Amino acid sequence: MAGFDNFNTDFYQSSYSVDDQNQGGYGYSNADDPYSKPYGQYDYSQPMGYSAPPGMMQPQQPYSGQIFQPTPAFTPASTQSMYSSSFEDEPPLLEELGINFDHIWQKTLTVLHPLKAADGSIMNETDLAGPMVFCLAFGATLLLTGKIQFGYVYGISAIGCLGMYCLLNLMSMTGVSFGCVASVLGYCLLPMIILSSFGVLFSLQGMLGIILTAAIIGWCSFSASKIFISALAMDGQQLLVAYPCALLYGVFALISVF
Repeated sequence: MAGFDNFNTDFYQSSYSVDDQNQGGYGYSNADDPYSKPYGQYDYSQPMGYSAPPGMMQPQQPYSGQIFQPTPAFTPASTQSMYSSSFEDEPPLLEELGINFDHIWQKTLTVLHPLKAADGSIMNETDLAGPMVFCLAFGATLLLTGKIQFGYVYGISAIGCLGMYCLLNLMSMTGVSFGCVASVLGYCLLPMIILSSFGVLFSLQGMLGIILTAAIIGWCSFSASKIFISALAMDGQQLLVAYPCALLYGVFALISVF
């Protein structure tokens, strides 16, 4: 134990005392530093503030100017006004679908009045709304007589339109579209609906039925040839156009009679 006490006292010798705590440590002493005062002697009435030492860099002053904000060149309109203007500028739905009831009515009147002059500008349009309705009506009247012939009606119509399309392109100088040929032949099917309607009331296989059938075939072929001549400017060729049209509508008449 005596050796241990000697080792403990001889381990480290220092002249440091408790009274040296009031002095600045590590050789630094600043009398003006308020934080170096002992507890209870600090003057709290003075305002507190941060003062950097002379050797330290002063903080930069904040930027008080205005950040450049570019003015937008285009000011978008409100969503409501944009949609309202777009809806107002849109064409009607029937016009987008190519359905014009005024032109359909004029074409129907042209077919019903064989002696009426046809308007070539209207007849040259590709309008398939009326022909589709007339084909359905023709098939419906055949259905009333117990004949389910919808397939024959559409099949013969397609073959006839294709044949007339090739023939008219060979005969005319301007040429014609397939849609125009189908539109004209479909509108001129309207008298054939009258014939099939008579077949619902009485038989068409007698003499009266044969005369009525011949008159309806002539009516359809004359109306179709008149419209083709007016639309394609084929003066003096109406009989040449009426003959193949009569052959086509003769097949529809055979379906109605038999």
